[in-house]
Amino acid sequence: MLTTAVACADEPWLRHTIDASSQGADGVRLADVNGDNLMDIATGWEEGGIVRAYLHPSRGNERAKWPAVTVGKVKSPEDAVFADLDGDGGIDVISACEGNTRSLFVHWAPKEFLNSDRWKTDAFPVAGPRQSWMYTLPMQIDGVYGIDLMVGSKGDRASVGWLQSPANACDISAWRYHRLEDAGWIMSLIAADMDGDGDDDVLISDRKGAGRGIYWLERPASPAESRWPRHDIGGSDHEILFIAHGDLDQDGQLDVAASAKEKLMWFRRTEDTWKPHEIPLPSGVGTGKSVAICDVNADGKNDLVFSCENARGELSGMRWMSWEASPITGPWSNHEIAGSHGIKFDRVVPHDIDGDGDLDMICCEERANLGVIWYENPAK
Repeated sequence: MLTTAVACADEPWLRHTIDASSQGADGVRLADVNGDNLMDIATGWEEGGIVRAYLHPSRGNERAKWPAVTVGKVKSPEDAVFADLDGDGGIDVISACEGNTRSLFVHWAPKEFLNSDRWKTDAFPVAGPRQSWMYTLPMQIDGVYGIDLMVGSKGDRASVGWLQSPANACDISAWRYHRLEDAGWIMSLIAADMDGDGDDDVLISDRKGAGRGIYWLERPASPAESRWPRHDIGGSDHEILFIAHGDLDQDGQLDVAASAKEKLMWFRRTEDTWKPHEIPLPSGVGTGKSVAICDVNADGKNDLVFSCENARGELSGMRWMSWEASPITGPWSNHEIAGSHGIKFDRVVPHDIDGDGDLDMICCEERANLGVIWYENPAK
């Protein structure tokens, strides 16, 4: 079903820079690494060849540049995510690299988190240099030892699979890789209980290739089983980029929203199927990159936030969309966030950065080198 959107006349949100000191900031992943109940950020700088972590400042100081540390120097980092792999209480960083590097790395955290000289970097021998790695999802899979890693890649020999942690996670050569699914270009890996059986499955978007689209892999009853059954949701006739999981129509069922080049897609979950709905991108924006489901203006209804690539000239790189009667019939109104500054934005992450009760938007921009940024929600 196709719905319509109306014109946007809002002013851009105020943009704050967390860091713009390198080149090609490529995604943000959030976690509280120091136990202060404030979310910190990991980012890989693809062209700069570094991986950095940012500690959320104390309340009232969020609008200044954040305390930062370079946790490692690796070429072509496409993704960086926090996880305590060795169980020592320090939060490590895992980076996924494409280009000629084609490796996965762990950056081991020291007690002095902000001391870059104390961080140590190891490459997983089992992961490289075989595939162009795009995304990593830390999750406990086999129920023993430490955190395992669900990983996805793109291009030649691409796959979705998982790295199994050994008894001693620091024994980097003892990690084992289990290939689950052939892939074309993995964009999203999301842990979600898709079948309601109490454990997390993996929700996936694949951008290219014969098996492209949105699907989920069902975690088997026993980790010893090599097969994770695949369940297709839709989007195989589109180039799907990032996806989001949430209850858009608030009917108690968790839906999937997806970003394609010229539209947003909403796959509404029913008892026995997924019903697709298309929402054209409004005029005045770039091409679609990511989407998030959240209540932007605190009116009790979930909205869609989207980010863009190719937002050149006066085109906007990020907006949010609200519906009137229902998400199915619309009509949809779109509202400005980023304005005309920036060209290539990455995955947008809604989060209340400044603690004022509304959702701000965290993102990276890698062509105009806006860097790691957040947009302050003007609702309050």
